[in-house]
Amino acid sequence: MKTKIYCDIADLKLIKKFNKKKIVKGFTTNPSLMRKAGAKDYASYSKKILKICLKKPVSLEVFGDDYFEMKRQAIEINKWSKNVFVKVPVTNSKGKFMGKIIKELSNKKIKLNITAVYSYAQTKKILKIINKKSKVIISIFAGRAADTGIDPVPEFVKSIKLSRKLNNVEILWASVREPYNYLQAKQLGCHIITVPPAIIEQIEKFGKNYKTLTKETVKGFLKDSKKSKFRIN
Repeated sequence: MKTKIYCDIADLKLIKKFNKKKIVKGFTTNPSLMRKAGAKDYASYSKKILKICLKKPVSLEVFGDDYFEMKRQAIEINKWSKNVFVKVPVTNSKGKFMGKIIKELSNKKIKLNITAVYSYAQTKKILKIINKKSKVIISIFAGRAADTGIDPVPEFVKSIKLSRKLNNVEILWASVREPYNYLQAKQLGCHIITVPPAIIEQIEKFGKNYKTLTKETVKGFLKDSKKSKFRIN
């Protein structure tokens, strides 16, 4: 199975650039990336993204923190385009499982990207309540888990195994830290990996051998030593 690469981004100029790349099969974003990109109005900025990405799936996130506001935002976001996946966090900021809203939206056949997932236990709870005919992405945050010293791989293995019989569910490797994560995601059988622009460009350069890497590394050291005019008398 091929692991699809989505671009995790909000900058409009970069979205235009990466939307042209065949390697990029979709896009994900979140309120933090939107803020960093300078978005002032969430709806109008999101619609600008959708005008660029007409054919590829785009995940846009709700930012409400309770059932009623999440539902209102999700229904509105879903209206913006047929290629939208509505991102809903697996819990709110207080740690409450958002099962009720996930189940309702799924039953309305709204395409969902359940985000901020870290464990197989969370995946299991999600799979129990979703509509088996409605598309669902489950985004497991590998990098953020690894940052705390936790190995995320066992959670992926169990989550992928559990969802294998469900054709409507895709497991996504989120919070990428290095290009090698793409190979890990492929080996595990993840359906999708969402990657920042700089790392996508590194993935495109895969294939260099050790000899080439050694030469490039030494050349870099030499170049910087000359720029700094280092001397040992």
